[in-house]
Amino acid sequence: MKLDVNVLRYLSKDDFRVLTAVEMGMRNHEIVPSELVESIASLKHGGTYKVLKNLLKYKLLHHDSSKYDRFRLTYLGYDFLAIKTLVNCGVFVAVGRQIGVGKESDIFEVAKEDGTVLAMKLHRLGRISFRSVKSKRDYLRHRSSYNWLYLSRLAAFKEYAFMKALEEHGFPVPNAVDCNRHCVVMSLVEGYPLVQVKLLQNPDVVFETIIGLVVRLAEHGLIHCDFNEFNIMIDDDEKVTMIDFPQMVSVSHRNAQMYFDREVECIFKFFRKRFNMSFHETVDDENDVEIDNDEGARPCFSSISKGAGSLDKELAASGFTRKDQEDIEKFIEGGTEGDADSGDEEAESFKLDEMDTNVVEQQLHMSDEETFNCDESADCQRNEDSDRESDGEGRDESDDTELNRRLNKSSCGEHLLF
Repeated sequence: MKLDVNVLRYLSKDDFRVLTAVEMGMRNHEIVPSELVESIASLKHGGTYKVLKNLLKYKLLHHDSSKYDRFRLTYLGYDFLAIKTLVNCGVFVAVGRQIGVGKESDIFEVAKEDGTVLAMKLHRLGRISFRSVKSKRDYLRHRSSYNWLYLSRLAAFKEYAFMKALEEHGFPVPNAVDCNRHCVVMSLVEGYPLVQVKLLQNPDVVFETIIGLVVRLAEHGLIHCDFNEFNIMIDDDEKVTMIDFPQMVSVSHRNAQMYFDREVECIFKFFRKRFNMSFHETVDDENDVEIDNDEGARPCFSSISKGAGSLDKELAASGFTRKDQEDIEKFIEGGTEGDADSGDEEAESFKLDEMDTNVVEQQLHMSDEETFNCDESADCQRNEDSDRESDGEGRDESDDTELNRRLNKSSCGEHLLF
């Protein structure tokens, strides 16, 4: 579904009020009954049905009438809620062309009021091409119920947290600007995916830099898990930048060594084929396989010092949970060995689709009278309590205090409702 931000010009406050009501209803309903939407929205003069009809026209909601009238948000409706909130907070004022499309996200250019161009990543978990995410990633953890919008929100929050932490520790990553729902806003990397680069002036230097980043991440307790030519950006000065972090895991993960070795092998294989780099390999005639004779060229997971930091613990990376820590302590004290598995499934290589830069440019300029006033004291960074991610707690249908607080005060940090 194409993101047409021009539709935002024609949406009223009542439209966004009903969209937010559906979002709130989806906290404990897969599909929200129309009566509940009307009760939560509490429009002064009624008219909820008319608003719902308008939202359906723009495909912001999905209507299920198999048993009775029920509604749920579409990705486009979720996009508009996130964009509206970020525009209200002054994060950006215009949305431009689509600059990237992958198996689980879309990336757009956005512009600030001073003309600075940023990148907006909209997570799109649930696409036909990547529906195994619910079994391959740990976004759900202990939860048994979910929907794709909720999983996308968790993926965005996790990526934002990793990006902020890596930036603070000096890693070459985009600058994380803000996050709302399933949307992450970051600085725009001026460069190209490594997979599109055919010639390098100093391939040896770039290769050493990339391998060094894999080792540094492991020293800080993390493994990227998707560190390949699709997720490495390089500019005209051959400066390397890492992107795409939702799938990162801890070095304490049961498959950590396999992930690490896979990333190293992926980098060696790419530079060998693309830039004809030699790594002093010979061929074993008996088994017809290549053997790396340069022991110093290939880093070994077991020899990496893990004392540079504990980002996996700070960020609760996959594979390192409270239970794992208790099991490790019991083992050290001589107790029974614990299973350090966090519940992740078998590992699988995930590759980002190549960038699609031939998308028609779109512009969004929000007028002052159409936007809600952003609360000056509101913190636009995503620091919500993790309890708000969960859960099956119901909501009093007659109580619209929470909805009024979100719509009238427009506090940027209060719009993650699942």
